[in-house]
Amino acid sequence: MIDITHKSSTLRRAIAQAIVKVGSLETIQALVDRKVPKGDVFEMAKTAGLFAAKRTADMIPDCHPLPIEYTGISYQIEGNSIYIFAEIHTIYKTGVEVEAMHTASVVALTMYDMLKPIDKNISIEQIKLIEKKGGKTDYSLKGTEGLGASVIVCSDSIAAGKNEDKAGKAIIEKLEKYGLKVVDYKIIPDEKEIIQQSLSNLAGMGRDVVIFTGGTGLSPRDVTPEAIRPLLDKEIPGVEEAIRVYGQQRTPYAMLSRSVVGLIGKTLVLALPGSTKGASESIDAVFPAILHIFRVMEGTRHEGA
Repeated sequence: MIDITHKSSTLRRAIAQAIVKVGSLETIQALVDRKVPKGDVFEMAKTAGLFAAKRTADMIPDCHPLPIEYTGISYQIEGNSIYIFAEIHTIYKTGVEVEAMHTASVVALTMYDMLKPIDKNISIEQIKLIEKKGGKTDYSLKGTEGLGASVIVCSDSIAAGKNEDKAGKAIIEKLEKYGLKVVDYKIIPDEKEIIQQSLSNLAGMGRDVVIFTGGTGLSPRDVTPEAIRPLLDKEIPGVEEAIRVYGQQRTPYAMLSRSVVGLIGKTLVLALPGSTKGASESIDAVFPAILHIFRVMEGTRHEGA
């Protein structure tokens, strides 16, 4: 199965369809009147669909076992066609479109099995996905491509040429995948005054995003939070919490991180861990959803408002 450990759990929904086409309107009437010899077709097929939703991972090898939080099965009759709609909800790291299609398929097969004694001209058609929502792509915002970003590595040893930067480069790679243009990449020592001067200069230049990596731990030279926090106009504690929660799910050491996130004017500032893994996972934790900040600052109403 595909590795989804880097993903965050979100509310995910999917609706799938299947169509059962019968040979005559007499079959439809028997179905509606609950006079099919094998029993109540609607209820039996619905029950089969509920079982199918919860057992999709048992049938489809690459599907991840996941918590099914809601299953809804509904019918619509048009002429000699019975439209089946299966809706699945979960709060998890991966979508439920296969679960929805599997459910619709099993409902359709159950109807076929129950109706075949009275109708030899039944077909199952158009098993397909109607809608899916809640994945990471839903939080990718149009209009944020090309935002200018700066990546600053805070490290005495890297600045002195004793070590190679990997965390900053990992951040750059991820930012570019989200359409951000990295226009500054600098390595500076763990000096409070240098960090503050670098941030003030970049914010003054109107950079959209400034990301620091390093100096957020608890060693004597880790001063990045102390340097950045006094310069912020607004802190965004929810983003800081999201980064630590995401990290905590992967290593208990994440609770020791002192990541800081906030705004200077319209410049988004993030201070992330200095380890390559910690920096990379911090980006995974909050991007691309964090870019919604730029729409909020423009006065755009929240979705659903």
